[in-house]
Amino acid sequence: MTSCRNDDRSVKSTTLAELRKPERRPGTQAATRMPDSAITFPMHLITTTLELAAACQRMGAHRFVTVDTEFLRETTYYPLLCVAQMASPEEAVVIDALAPGIDLAAFFTLMADAKVTKVFHAARQDIEIVWHRAKLIPRPIFDTQVAAMVLGYGDSISYDQLVQRITGDKLDKSHRFSDWARRPLSPAQLSYAISDVTHLRDVYFALVDDLKRQGRADWVEDEMRILTSPETYRMEPEDAWQRLKTRVRKPKDLAVLIEVAAWREREAQSRDVPRSRVLKDDAVADIAVQAPTTADKLRSLRSLPKGFERSRWGEAIIAAVARGLSRDVKALPRPAGLRPAANGTAVVELLKVLLRMTSERHHVAAKVIATVDDLERIAADDVAKVPALAGWRRELFGEKALALKHGKLALAIEKDKVITVERSAIAFP
Repeated sequence: MTSCRNDDRSVKSTTLAELRKPERRPGTQAATRMPDSAITFPMHLITTTLELAAACQRMGAHRFVTVDTEFLRETTYYPLLCVAQMASPEEAVVIDALAPGIDLAAFFTLMADAKVTKVFHAARQDIEIVWHRAKLIPRPIFDTQVAAMVLGYGDSISYDQLVQRITGDKLDKSHRFSDWARRPLSPAQLSYAISDVTHLRDVYFALVDDLKRQGRADWVEDEMRILTSPETYRMEPEDAWQRLKTRVRKPKDLAVLIEVAAWREREAQSRDVPRSRVLKDDAVADIAVQAPTTADKLRSLRSLPKGFERSRWGEAIIAAVARGLSRDVKALPRPAGLRPAANGTAVVELLKVLLRMTSERHHVAAKVIATVDDLERIAADDVAKVPALAGWRRELFGEKALALKHGKLALAIEKDKVITVERSAIAFP
């Protein structure tokens, strides 16, 4: 089994170079910076409820803690939390979430403490775990991946790459896919887990300083509001079709897709298995297009295993198809990325050039400004509800995107670089 993480992790000793301690919260003892050689952090494995409560109380005295989790979800719908690790400016701990009898309530209480900032890298999956287990969202939070994208480190930069660029440390990635459910945890796994949160302190300090220097702290706060919204983590079956990359062309196809994807989502949730164990994405797309209404028609689909039409799931799919076909096509949601019939592709391609130019000029990752779906929706609708047409993104990119779409702005080449030119300033022959 492997940990289903998107970012690379590695091993580091528990001695943190160049520690900078922030002030403690009012009413606690003030912290002072100490020489690097004088600081060695204990690596503490927590396996009992009492140990966890004491550790969370100590860490709750600081203004921030760094947090990471190790989990498995290859065979389940919901992630199985195996390990959680945290670090304050004074210590680092690994919490064995699978230890017999351990109650994680103190950990979840700390995650909800509004006086302590929780620092993550690529926070979404970690927050999803807390949401599933405790029905709460950690807040306030700081996501170093998002901050790095805002500061121009690239799209979705991995943890090991960010650590190397900021601290110069090259991380060992050999334990990224450890079996975190196996016990006992090995010393190498513990060291690896600790390294996730100790390096994260240095990264956090550096990024916060850079955000303040460039006046972009508010940009990150906008992103944190999205990450801390419960809507981000609610897995409503009726919205499951939006996660599929399949593009449907006809309203009928969309109606069937919505119903079949919702059935698959409910089935996966009830059985606690991955969606692909119920029905693969290509099969969902095939069913949406072919809309089989009988067992014979279902049997003809090559994307389904032999005999599937005779199972109870076959019957359920036929019923879902029927529900889809009976839907009012005028009331269907509008798929993200729906393009104008005439010149949509050309507009999107121009917007991609503008996005790339904006990203390079302002040293902000293109992905954090706008996605391809955002561009397609802007090409189709001037008032599309996309992040690129709101807040700082609109000021940076959105207004220019609309101007380009309507011919009020042009793209040109100057000294081998793409520039924007007001149409009124162009002299036509």
